[in-house]
Amino acid sequence: MNTNNEWNATLNGDYLWSNVNFGEAVTETMTPLTWSVIQFTLDDWRFLPGYATVGNIGGMPYLNISIFATLFQILRRGQAELLQYMEGTLYMQLPDEMQIPLINLSPRETLAGMYSASQVQIKQRRGIRQLPTYLGETSAWFADMQKRLKLESNPSGLLSLWEREIAPHIKKGVWCVLGSATHSTDYALKLRRDLTELVGAEDANILIANLSDPEELLASLGLIAGLSKLARGEITQEAYLAQYGHRGSHEFELSVPPPAEDTVWLDKQLADLHQHPVDIDGMLAKQDVIYQDAWERLQTKHPRKVETIHKRIQENTRRARLRELARSEYTRDRWLIRLFALRAAELTALGEDIFFLTLNEILTLLGGNRSPKGSILVRKEAYHSYKALPSYPSVIRGHFDPLEWASDPQRRSDIYDASIVHPIERSNLVSGSPGSAGRVTGMARLVDHPDQGQLFQQGEILVAVQTDVVWTLLFPRAAAVVTDVGAPLSHAAIVARELGIPAVVGCGDATTRIKTGDRIRVDGAQGTVEIL
Repeated sequence: MNTNNEWNATLNGDYLWSNVNFGEAVTETMTPLTWSVIQFTLDDWRFLPGYATVGNIGGMPYLNISIFATLFQILRRGQAELLQYMEGTLYMQLPDEMQIPLINLSPRETLAGMYSASQVQIKQRRGIRQLPTYLGETSAWFADMQKRLKLESNPSGLLSLWEREIAPHIKKGVWCVLGSATHSTDYALKLRRDLTELVGAEDANILIANLSDPEELLASLGLIAGLSKLARGEITQEAYLAQYGHRGSHEFELSVPPPAEDTVWLDKQLADLHQHPVDIDGMLAKQDVIYQDAWERLQTKHPRKVETIHKRIQENTRRARLRELARSEYTRDRWLIRLFALRAAELTALGEDIFFLTLNEILTLLGGNRSPKGSILVRKEAYHSYKALPSYPSVIRGHFDPLEWASDPQRRSDIYDASIVHPIERSNLVSGSPGSAGRVTGMARLVDHPDQGQLFQQGEILVAVQTDVVWTLLFPRAAAVVTDVGAPLSHAAIVARELGIPAVVGCGDATTRIKTGDRIRVDGAQGTVEIL
C-alpha cells in the first residue's frame, strides 16, 4: 500500500492537527480527486509559505494548528489566546500536558508569514464584497455549465472550458465561502462571549440562535422544510430537486452522487417523512417563545444595553444567513466539478477510475498525456484500506499511522499525541461543547450514516461522529443530539438551536463510550452527557 506523504501529512514534521473545521464537510475517506480539489481551492489560503494549511491524514483533511500557533508567537500571544481565537475551529479543551508544537522560522520566513497572513485577510474581505454577486449568479451559471459539459465532445475543448470558465468561478466561490465564514464566526463568537457575561451561557446560546423566520429559513433547514412542502403537494419533485438537489450527504466527496442524481433518494425521504411526520413551523414557533423569554430576561437585567444588543443580534442573523447561503451555493460548485470529472471520464473511457486521479492529472489526461493512469491501482488499495478504519481522533500531534492506531485496542478516538500516552477516559461523564441549551434524559441511538434514519425513532437521542446538512432530516425526531466532531457554530449546533433541540457537540469520543440503548442525560447548556 502507498504510505508516503500523499496520504499522511504527519510524516512532514511534529505539528498539531485538528479536523474540527473540516469534520462536518468531509465525513468519510476522500478519493484522490476530492483531496486534490481541496488542495486546488485552498492553495492560496496559505499563512506560512512552504507550509500547507491543510494536510491529508489517512484520507481525511486536517488543519495544521501549529501554523497559527507560530503566527501567534510572532505576535507575542500565547496558547490560551490562540485557543480563544480559534474557538470556532478547535473548540475542545486540550489536555494540560498537550502543547502545540511551534515551527522554527528564519527572520525572512517570519516576514513572509506575516505578509501571507495579511494577504489571506485581504482575499477574504474581497470574498465578502463579491458574495452578493456570487449568490446571484451561481444557480444560472451552474445550469449553463451543466448543458455545456454535456455538449462538449472533445477533450481539448473540455480542458479549455475548465481553464477559462470553471476554475475561475470555483476560486471566486471558495473565497466567498471563506470570507463569509470568518465574517460570521468571528462576529458570533464575540457576541456570544459578551452575552454570556450579561445573561449567562444558556441564554447567550439561545440569543445567538433564532436565525430563521417564516419568510427566510436558514439554508440548512431548506431540505426538511421543502420536503414537507413536497409532501403536502405545494411544490413538485422537479422544483424540490432544482432548489435542494445539490445538497446531500458527503457533499465534498466527488465520487458520491448528490440527491439530484439519485433516482430513489427523494422517494425514500418522502416515505420516511410519512412514517415520522415533521412540524418545522411548530418547532420554530416554540423556539421563538424560548428566545423571547431570554430576550425579556436580558431587557430586565440590562435595559440600557437593549438597543445595542438588538442591533448586534440582527447583524449576527444577517451574517449567519449569508454564511449558510454561501456554503449552499458552493456545494453547487462542487457538484459541477463532479460533473466535469464524469464528462472527462466519458471522453477518456476511464469510468469511475477518474476519481482516483488528481485534478492536475485529469487536466494532463485531457491534454493528451495518458501516463497518469498508472497510479490508479495503488491509490485504490490505499483508499479502501483507510476507508475500512474507524473515525480518527479529532486532534492529532506528531507522527500518526492510521493503521497502527486502529489496531491498538487501547486507542483513544478523541486525541492522539505521539509524545505522550493519554489514558482512556473511564468515567460515565462525556464532556463536549455547549451546542444548544436544554436538558433531556432518554435512550441513545448511534447512527453511522443518515441513510440509517429508518432505525432512528421519535424521542431517541441521536449520537453520531458528525452531522452534515442531510442529517437535518433526522433532527426533528431527536430528543437531543450528541456528536464527536463539532463546535458551537457548526451544523449540529446551529440547527439544534434553531429547532430547540438540546445538543452537545465536539465530544471527541462519544460514539466509542455511548452505545445504542444506553440511557443518557444530555445537558446542552453545560456541554455534558452522563451515561446513567
